[in-house]
Amino acid sequence: MNSLELSPQVQPNLRVGLGRVLIVEDEELIRETVALGLAEEGFEILVAEDGLTALEMLGGTSNASRVNHPEVNLVILDLMLPGMNGLDLCRLLRHQGIDVPILILSAKGTETDRVVGLEIGADDYLTKPFGMRELIARCRALLRRHRGVARQESDPVLRFQEISLHPKECRAFLRGEELSLSPKEFRILELFMSQPRRVWSRDQIIDQVWGHDFMGDNKTVDVHIRWIREKLEIDPSNPQYLKTVRGFGYRLG
Repeated sequence: MNSLELSPQVQPNLRVGLGRVLIVEDEELIRETVALGLAEEGFEILVAEDGLTALEMLGGTSNASRVNHPEVNLVILDLMLPGMNGLDLCRLLRHQGIDVPILILSAKGTETDRVVGLEIGADDYLTKPFGMRELIARCRALLRRHRGVARQESDPVLRFQEISLHPKECRAFLRGEELSLSPKEFRILELFMSQPRRVWSRDQIIDQVWGHDFMGDNKTVDVHIRWIREKLEIDPSNPQYLKTVRGFGYRLG
């Protein structure tokens, strides 16, 4: 229910930054064994003996809970818990939009059990008995994957050959040199780079960039494409990036 109190022999081995792991397990021997094994690798450990306590610690009951408990980076979850079982806890966390990585650790090891656990929102499934080395490796892999996704979401960059586009910064670069694009030119290029090689008709481009209520001539798309080509292409009359697909529209690449 609280942070695990580690022995003095364990604490000197802690390394900062690996992550905070919440172990939800009602069997004391397993809970303590997993906690000590992960702590020796450098993880900070929190423990909960039942699903309701874990739910509160993860901020799934009220906004106040998020303030009262530290952030959790990974959950190791047993299925057979008193009160609220592990499947219900996992399902509720995902329903409430809590996307912390979840590793199910269970004696229920049939294919059906594993499929159900993964389909309700768990990220990985390990059956008991297990080896600590494998558990630690899976924890590290889940944290790497989750942090990689978080970095991509916080700073997405679209790339195509020598073009890179930063949507949140509204900046685009060609071979490292920043392009001077108008807002509409930027949005058109972003549209193409979001789905390279897809063919976009003039009407589709207008719907995506100008909006459904645009009342002008769809030939304005041709004008903006020409302007973008002048900034992208070595030879705008023979484009290598924004190409015309006769009778259909335009595509990138």
